[in-house]
Amino acid sequence: MEIGRLVNYDLPGPEMLAQQAEWLAPARGRLFRQVGIARRKRVLDLGTGYGAVTGELVRRAGGPVVALDRVVTALHEGVAAFAGASRTGGDARWLPFADAAFDLVFTQLTLLWVQPVARALDEIHRVLRPGGALVALEPDYGGMVEYPPEIAARELWLSALERAGADPLIGRALPGLLTARGFTVNVGLFESLYAPSPARFDFLRDLPLTVTEALTLEKVELGALARSSPWAQIAHLPFFLVTAFKPES
Repeated sequence: MEIGRLVNYDLPGPEMLAQQAEWLAPARGRLFRQVGIARRKRVLDLGTGYGAVTGELVRRAGGPVVALDRVVTALHEGVAAFAGASRTGGDARWLPFADAAFDLVFTQLTLLWVQPVARALDEIHRVLRPGGALVALEPDYGGMVEYPPEIAARELWLSALERAGADPLIGRALPGLLTARGFTVNVGLFESLYAPSPARFDFLRDLPLTVTEALTLEKVELGALARSSPWAQIAHLPFFLVTAFKPES
């Protein structure tokens, strides 16, 4: 999501964000159950984008949902996605809400784009009430597992994301940063390995690649297409699945 400092990069398209949301749905559902989302009376969808998860929050939460993104134009596209939620433009580093305004803050592939992320975490802590929870799903591109070497794109991801203003290692940093702010943190990872989807190359191509990187990506794609079956290759991106609770007092 475009929250914080970006370099010549906008949100991925609605279709890509919807794909990401669908892929993460099982893990997201487990995290929502862990934090008792039905008991959460006021929820912030931080970095909502085009609202790929907003409807799910509206259905499952026990009270109003506020959808926020820095890309205000995204909040006015696909209006049906925001049915039942209020929308507001804003920056994760300076949230336009009072202290202790929310019972739950949800982020998905959002903190990846925040620079500096520490400022956003301070704001999340501020707007959560005592006993409130953060649910965050964030990747760690430094931990990618790819096989065989001909399909490896890890270095392309790292360089392109950094060029776009992201922190590709945000997943591994997040638990310690939250603990330092007084949160009680629980961390999970994907429990299953799935056959890789060709859509991952679409996400990568959407980033600002150099000419050389674009040519390398073409070779990687050809290497992947040459595999006889999906399980003839492995492409796994670790996600840190975080629930963090603000102390009651």
